[in-house]
Amino acid sequence: MDRVAVLELLDAVRDGRTDVGVAIERLSVAAVTLTYATVDVHRALRTGVPEVIYGAGKTGPQIAGILEALHCRGQDGLVTRIEAHKAAEVIASLPLAAFVWSSDARVLLSRVGEVPELVGSIAVVSAGTSDHSVAEEAAVVAEALGNNVVRITDVGVAGIHRVLAQIDLLRTMRVIIVVAGMDGALPGVVAGLVRVPVIAVPTSVGYGASFGGVAALLTMLNACSPGVTVVNIDNGFGAAYQASLINQLDRVR
Repeated sequence: MDRVAVLELLDAVRDGRTDVGVAIERLSVAAVTLTYATVDVHRALRTGVPEVIYGAGKTGPQIAGILEALHCRGQDGLVTRIEAHKAAEVIASLPLAAFVWSSDARVLLSRVGEVPELVGSIAVVSAGTSDHSVAEEAAVVAEALGNNVVRITDVGVAGIHRVLAQIDLLRTMRVIIVVAGMDGALPGVVAGLVRVPVIAVPTSVGYGASFGGVAALLTMLNACSPGVTVVNIDNGFGAAYQASLINQLDRVR
């Protein structure tokens, strides 16, 4: 249940179309208990975004069951880190939902309501092609949350002219997500050229001394340029969620 659904329910009570007892019962259900999950169906009411499902470690039927619990309450579903065979299984088991599957991002979106109007502007900038899957996770999630997204790919500091060629475009954005592995230097460069928040995503891309992304993480945490905020290694979802909150701040004021 989200704010729109609550307003509709209250209007129905006021107009006599819904009994007060029925309304109380609907509002009192904050979670749906399944044998393997407790689905938070009021998260959209509190935060504006329904519960997001982390697909890794869950079976296809479990993911489908959680999505169905959300769908029954008029909420879209978003699944991250879901493998292709599980996505196919979920899509086949819930024929009434409209699904969008991104194999690159490993993200599955199911819609039961209207597609939201996209607002603002978020850039997702990747340093190299090897960072693509994490960058695409950020881009797809940001779009699913109702944001306009611009993708800028393969503009790492090894060829600094590539990102400099995009500066005019970057300066029109409200938020910039920068995804980089190896030395992780790109977010600091970008932040020194723009006046908007930069969210840095270290990736696990790199040779042995990159320590699975720890080297990039430490570089980003120690960025000389102010305005850089850092999320966890390979956490495109977290970057997209934070960027969406910033981009849509005017909507909640």
